[in-house]
Parts: sequence; structure tokens; C-alpha cells
Amino acid sequence: AIKIESGRYAADTVRFLVDRGVPVMGHIGLRPQAVNVNGGFRAKGRTLEERQEILAEARETVEAGAFAIVVEGVAEDLAREITMDVHAPTIGIGASPACDGQVLVTQDMLGLFDWTPKFVKRYASLRSAMDEAIRQYASEVRSRTFPEPAQVYRLDPGKNAPAKSSA
Repeated sequence: AIKIESGRYAADTVRFLVDRGVPVMGHIGLRPQAVNVNGGFRAKGRTLEERQEILAEARETVEAGAFAIVVEGVAEDLAREITMDVHAPTIGIGASPACDGQVLVTQDMLGLFDWTPKFVKRYASLRSAMDEAIRQYASEVRSRTFPEPAQVYRLDPGKNAPAKSSA
């Protein structure tokens, strides 16, 4: 399966792929790969015009054959309307509990970056532990204490003796 940041322009592509046996998941609302041409990282569907456009995109994406839709960064009532309107599961990311399922970017929920999107709940803050582990690894490599004997492969005694020359 592939995920396509869909929109009205992508329905033909979704249909083309599905007709050839490739399962497609659509992605509507905030589309990270197109953020520079779509107004930046901001919630979508907060105006009547945007709501209508996103709802139409959801319908067209499912009608083109998508088996599910990621709904990202949209107002809660729009996420609810999309979920009730389309006949495919909706997976929310910053779209409220109104969707059929939820997803988060692992790096965000684990606290690997300083900045976190509004819709992310951090379940851990692993950045400092990760930084310390990387510092320790680099130090051990520089001092040649890594790898230790436990991490090094050895020849099996007797099984791999060098061939004797017959001189």
C-alpha cells in the first residue's frame, strides 16, 4: 500500500493505482509534504471555504478507491463530518478523537525534538538519554574501547585453520 497526500488533483492518480491493484491510503487536511505551497504548518478547515474543499477531497479520494484516509490537522467538527460521511476508515493526526483511529509520529511522541506540534502528547522525553548514549558511543569509539570482545566475531577454533602449503 502507498499513502498519497490527496486532494482534488490526486483523484485520477488514486484511481489509476487502485485500478492496477495498488492499495492507496489518502491524506487530507494539513499535508506536510506540500506545506510550503499550502500556507505552512497550520490547522486546516477552519473557514467555510476550506471545510468544503477538504470534505470534497475526502469524498473524491474514497470514490477514487482509497481504502482509508489520514485526516491531519483539521478542526474537530470537520473530522467528525468526514468520518461520518465517507465509507472508509479515517485515521486522525491532530484531528481529534472523532476519527476511526489515531496515529502520531514516533519521534514526536517520544520527545526526540525540541519542538512538538500542538496535537502531539509527549509520552517520553528521550532526547537527553539519546544524546548521552551517542556521546558515550563516540567517546568509546575514539578511545578504542568499543567494540569490546563481546561484540567481535572470532574464527571457530579448528574449523578454519589456514591451509598448509605442500612444498
